[in-house]
Amino acid sequence: MEIKKCETLEELREEVDKVDEMIVELIAVRNDYIKQAAGFKHTVDEIKTDERIDDVLNHVRHKALMLGVSPNMVADIYRKMIDEMVETEIAELRNRGAF
Repeated sequence: MEIKKCETLEELREEVDKVDEMIVELIAVRNDYIKQAAGFKHTVDEIKTDERIDDVLNHVRHKALMLGVSPNMVADIYRKMIDEMVETEIAELRNRGAF
């Protein structure tokens, strides 16, 4: 992704706002996939798998390092997102009447 060279603080803030919108849109896409994932699972234990969570966190930490972003910050954000999305997935499972 190319980073625009901004000439003013206002222009920079506009660009940051655009990035924030993209981030939220991507979180929404991820959340939609998580809802789909509930269709492949039958129990809460299948949703809350430490192995998968560790895989995701390791993957995003590695990507953060490659991009020069704090891996701890990225992992913290993902932990929160994963916690919330696990609850979403459980709700989807319940709505299906799986348990």
